[in-house]
This record gives sequence, C-alpha cells and structure tokens, in this order.
Amino acid sequence: MPVKILADSASDLPLHFYKDNHVTLFPLKVHLHDQEYEDLLTIEPQTIYNAIRNGQVPKTSQVSPLLFEETFTEMAKNNEEGIYIAFSSQLSGTYQTAVMIRDQVKETYPDFKLKIIDTKCASLGQGLVVMEAASLANDNASYDEIVQRAEFLATHMEHLFTVNDLDYLAKGGRVSKASAFLGGLLNIKPLLNVEDGKLVPIEKIRGQKKLLRRIIEVMAERGASFEQQTIGISQADAMDTALEMKKLIEEELHAKEVIITDIGAVIGSHTGFGTIAIFFLNKLPEE
Repeated sequence: MPVKILADSASDLPLHFYKDNHVTLFPLKVHLHDQEYEDLLTIEPQTIYNAIRNGQVPKTSQVSPLLFEETFTEMAKNNEEGIYIAFSSQLSGTYQTAVMIRDQVKETYPDFKLKIIDTKCASLGQGLVVMEAASLANDNASYDEIVQRAEFLATHMEHLFTVNDLDYLAKGGRVSKASAFLGGLLNIKPLLNVEDGKLVPIEKIRGQKKLLRRIIEVMAERGASFEQQTIGISQADAMDTALEMKKLIEEELHAKEVIITDIGAVIGSHTGFGTIAIFFLNKLPEE
C-alpha cells in the first residue's frame, strides 16, 4: 500500500492536483459576509480579491479538528501510513491542532503511523514540497525517503513576495500605517520573505520594474542550480506580472521549469490582491 500524502489548502495548489495525485485535502476556512467557506472547495479566490477591493476584510480559521479526527481515525482503522505536509506553525494553528488530534487517535490506535511536517512554508512554497512528496509516493518510494525529502525541501525553500497595497498589509499589522501611506505616495513596493515560518520585510523598492529586477538579483544570490529545479510563482489577480516574472526567471536564471498558481482564498485574505510570490530552493538534495 503506497504512503498516503495529506496537505492543506494553504499550499495553494489547484483542486485537480489533489484528485489527480491521490492527495488528501484539508481546507482551511474563510469567513466573509457572515458565511463560512472552505478554501478551494466552496469559495473562489476571485471572490476574496473582489471583497477586499470593496473594502471588506475577510477572516480565516484553521482546518476543522473534526475533519482531522475523522480522517486520521479512518486511516488508523485501515492501517494506512501517512505524511501530512502542513502550513507553517508560525502562521496558523493548523499544525498544532493536527498533532494534538493525531496523538488522541494514537491512544486508541497505538500503531497509527502519521508524520506531520511543519514546513515553515506557505502558499506554493509549501505546495512544491507537497508536489514532490506526492510524486515520490506515486512512485512507491519508502516512507522514510518521502519524509527525508519533504523535510529537506521545506528547510531549504526560499520565499520572496511583494504586495500591491501596503495599506492592506498595514491592516494586518505587517507594516505601520505611516509607512503604508508613504509607500502609496511614492510608488514604493515592499519586498518580503519568510524566515523560520514568519513574514519578514527585506527592503522597499520604488517602481515595479526595479522590484522585479531586484527579485531576480535576490534569487541569484540565494538560489542554487536553477537549471535543475522547478520554480513556483503564486499570484493574486496579478497574472500579467506573474508572466513577466516567469519570463525573467527563464531568461536570467535558466530555470528548468516555472509554474504559476493562484493564491487561494485563505492566503489571499491576508495578502490582498496584486500579490506576487516566488519560491525556490537555496540548496538541492543532491548537493
């Protein structure tokens, strides 16, 4: 029996990926207009982007503990071994809840084998780890091999991203309202990354062209063997910029492959529309 791979919707992979690759999906929740929606299943990202444009502030919550309990119990009854590749514990309580529920299930089924990996990643950075794990599982790789590879990729995954609207980051407490106001006046764009699972600003750059060029420079400084790796770009209603970024990465860094996905409703609720995020490895497993 192949190893079962599980992931949550914060990985920003399209719904068909889960079905095509036999990966179990745990949707996070979005709260909008006094309604609760399941990310990827019952709400489209565009709905969130439009709501934010209209001045609304969607709220999000973690995966349902009951869904974890039902899924883990069913796996334990069927003697299935699983690996859950989870959203950063620094950005959501989902990982901690999953660990707690797994440990409760193990009280009844002590032989239940489920590794829960705190990727410290988000969006397609997490998604690239999920993709590799699913590929290995579908090739009947061993449990330990999949865990080792997933943990390596998560540890060495770089995140670079920028947002369209500093005001929206300010609402989430990511930048001060004063710096958001100044940024809007001067066309200053923030460049951020993820360190140990947390969002951290790197610098501010004036103008989109300079920003995209700077992203390429930072990628060249931090990345490794681009011609051997798949680069991820996730975008929130900013496909033209994503395609421009893809072209630059292909021309300047000669990446083996560049894939683009939509930023989902949960991540998009925090970043706003116009966000572009780039994900790549600073070290390859073979090195």
